Amino acid sequence: MKEKTGAVFSIAEDNQPVAGCTISKAVYDNGTDYISYFSLAQDTDISAELYGYHKLILLHEGDLEVYTDKEVFTLEKGDCILTPTDTPVGMRTDAKAIYTEISIRRNTMNNEVKAGEVFKLAELLPYQEGKIINMDVAHNEKMKFVIMSFDEGTGLTEHAAPGEALIFALDGEGVIGYEGREHPIKAGENFKFAAGGRHWVKADGRFKMALLMTSG
Repeated sequence: MKEKTGAVFSIAEDNQPVAGCTISKAVYDNGTDYISYFSLAQDTDISAELYGYHKLILLHEGDLEVYTDKEVFTLEKGDCILTPTDTPVGMRTDAKAIYTEISIRRNTMNNEVKAGEVFKLAELLPYQEGKIINMDVAHNEKMKFVIMSFDEGTGLTEHAAPGEALIFALDGEGVIGYEGREHPIKAGENFKFAAGGRHWVKADGRFKMALLMTSG
C-alpha cells in the first residue's frame, strides 16, 4: 500500500485539488482489487462510465454528486455510497471533493449496505456499554473492510497481522500504539499499519473507526 506507515495523517489534507483538474492516486492494486484517492477541483467532472463491479466511495472533504442517467446522489463530508453496476456512473462537484474509492468485486457485502444508497459508515453500528462491536462491510480473500465501535475504556490488545491495514477514524478519539509509540487519532484522520507491525488500539472516550486490510 503506497502510504506512509506509523504516523497519523489526513487523506484530505495530503490530497488537495489543483484548480481546474481531477487527480487520482492509486495506493493499492493487486491486479484485481484497488484503492485510490481522488481529488476533484471546483466545477470538475469524471465522466459517467460503466463498470462490472461496485465502487465504495468515502467522501473525506467537500461535496460530491454521484450521478447516473436516472439519478443523482449527493454526498457530504463523511458520506459513503456503493455505486450501482447496471448503469454508467460519474462524479462531479461544484466546490471540491476528496474521496477514497475502493473496488468491490468478488466480494461478500454486508446486507446492511445497499447499492445506490447514501450512508455514513459511523452510523452503521452503535456504541454499547463496555463493548467493542465489529461489522464486516465487505471482504474477499485479498481485502477486508471492517468498521468498529469502542466504548470508553475498551480497546484491542497488542497484536500483528500478516497484511497491511489502513485506518479511517470516523467518530471520537482514540490512541493507536504502533511499534512501541503512542499516536492519538481523531475523526477525519488516518493511520497505516505495515504487514507484521505490532499495534494496539484504545478508545479515548467513545471511538469508531474503519479498518481496510489487504494482503498480496
